[in-house]
Amino acid sequence: MKTFLFELCGESLEAVKVAETGGVDRIELCAELRIGGVTPDFELTRAAVEAVSIPVYVLIRPRGGDFVYGAEEFACMRLQIEQAREAGAQGVVLGILLPDGHVDIERTRSLVQQARPMAVTFHRAFDETPELSEALESVIETGADCLLTSGGAADVLNGAETIAHLSQQAGKRIQIMAGGGLWLGDVAEVMKRSGVTHLHGSLTRKNGDQKPAMLLESDVREAMRLMREAATPDATQVHAAS
Repeated sequence: MKTFLFELCGESLEAVKVAETGGVDRIELCAELRIGGVTPDFELTRAAVEAVSIPVYVLIRPRGGDFVYGAEEFACMRLQIEQAREAGAQGVVLGILLPDGHVDIERTRSLVQQARPMAVTFHRAFDETPELSEALESVIETGADCLLTSGGAADVLNGAETIAHLSQQAGKRIQIMAGGGLWLGDVAEVMKRSGVTHLHGSLTRKNGDQKPAMLLESDVREAMRLMREAATPDATQVHAAS
């Protein structure tokens, strides 16, 4: 039985198709990756869902910038969730913070409940909270299924030890997925240091540009190979996740 999962963050139909060909387990679909991602349009979402058999999760984020949203933006997020459902998405990715930087439990919970039966991931708004251990408990209260985090660090490798602590704290109450600034060469080390087997990344170039399809597919296949080795206890490499 497969013991690991890789979610590719992509913003084009080409990237979605390449992801499935390369063996990715799941897609997070977004637009405007250069600014951290916003919600993709309905046409792209529907086309992506129809193009692949793997799950497509849709980013619910009405704009770039912070994660403190006014009433109109909150209403927009509700509409975006319904559009994701109509397009056939299997999950959504979202998160709301209060002005003081803490998780907005009440409004996030209402979005989680609205989204059902789609799965829900709480995204890296989490990494901007003032106290991660406390924020984890808040995210669990929202009812989200998964938490995406870099451990509060600029990149997931530097936050790996913190992710390990968060994963231990979470236990089986929520799935912890490591992501944020994940480079291909760090895949095995991130899994080793964090102890988590769910990773998220865009595999973009360091200048933020999407890779050509052939290169992206090659990197996706390599990421899957590295994860498979790291998740296999009897692998010949020393990257086994314990």
